[in-house]
Amino acid sequence: MSGDETMRRFFRSLGRASARVGRWHLGVGLLAVVALSLAASIGTGAVLLVLALSALVVVAVESVEIVQAYERRPYTVFGAYKGILGPGINLVVPFVTETAVFDTRTQTVEVPTQEAITRDNSPVRASAVVYLSVVDAEKAFLEIDGYRDAVAYLAQTSLRATIGDMALDETLSDRTAMNERIHEQLDATVATWGVAVEAVEVKRVMPSEGVVSAMERQAAAERYRRAAILDAQGVRGAAVERALGERTAAVLRAEGKKRASVLEAQGDAAATILRARAAEAMGERALIERGFRALERVGAGAATTYVVPQELTSLVGRYGRGIDGERGGRGTDASGLTSNPVDLVELDFEDVIETPADADAIDVEIE
Repeated sequence: MSGDETMRRFFRSLGRASARVGRWHLGVGLLAVVALSLAASIGTGAVLLVLALSALVVVAVESVEIVQAYERRPYTVFGAYKGILGPGINLVVPFVTETAVFDTRTQTVEVPTQEAITRDNSPVRASAVVYLSVVDAEKAFLEIDGYRDAVAYLAQTSLRATIGDMALDETLSDRTAMNERIHEQLDATVATWGVAVEAVEVKRVMPSEGVVSAMERQAAAERYRRAAILDAQGVRGAAVERALGERTAAVLRAEGKKRASVLEAQGDAAATILRARAAEAMGERALIERGFRALERVGAGAATTYVVPQELTSLVGRYGRGIDGERGGRGTDASGLTSNPVDLVELDFEDVIETPADADAIDVEIE
């Protein structure tokens, strides 16, 4: 076990060393080799000069650390933590200084698809993405090794735990609640790592195929139910409108028959009155003519004194006024005894019929 551990440390150190070797190191080494090959033909002094110049270049390059504006670089000297290098050009102790680069911009961490069981025992698969940033490079350097992997693993367990505390319908409809719960669980832990979780978004929640099939059947049944309800409401509305129209038509027909009957009765009553008054007028005329003939017979006799009934004199007066009216045309009734107009106003027809003027005035209520 000790030998294996030693080998692992050796290769780890070798990997770190190779990671620190940049392109400029290779360039300087290549130039030094070319310079040495040329200086060998000239002399030993030239070789030493080339070596000295190459060493100075290497030392100068190793003493300068350039940090980008969005980076923070904690560094150690002989393994001791010394601080954080800010943006710009920084001078460090060459060859014994090690730095770690931390990007302070917002980073995304993919949470792979996780399988979990909801509170109502329904299997689902879900994936998410976490948005985070490094707010304290010192803690991120000293407290955690690989904060991105740590946040990804923690987000996976939080996602499964959140799904297990929720019902299937909640996981499908309330994504905001899921995001907030995962966010709270991550914040409680990653704050000690110098990392801040800015947001958590659940990308996809997919139930099992059997659950999806059952949900599709349920949705189809709900649509059929709504369609049946709409059809029934349409049939009912059509029946109500039809019944309303038939009732209105029946009321209008009844009102029409009633008005026709009343008008017919009014006409019969007026005709009866006119016939009665005409018959009365004809009777008076016949009586007057018989009186005249009687007077003629009396006048043809030898008597000088005559007794005329009062009724006869009144009838003769009326007849005379009728004759004067025919001759003079002074606005009197020229028809004499035969003119006996009938005033239809005297027949109170408004008391006989009380009907609306049209069909719009008929209120039909349907319960």
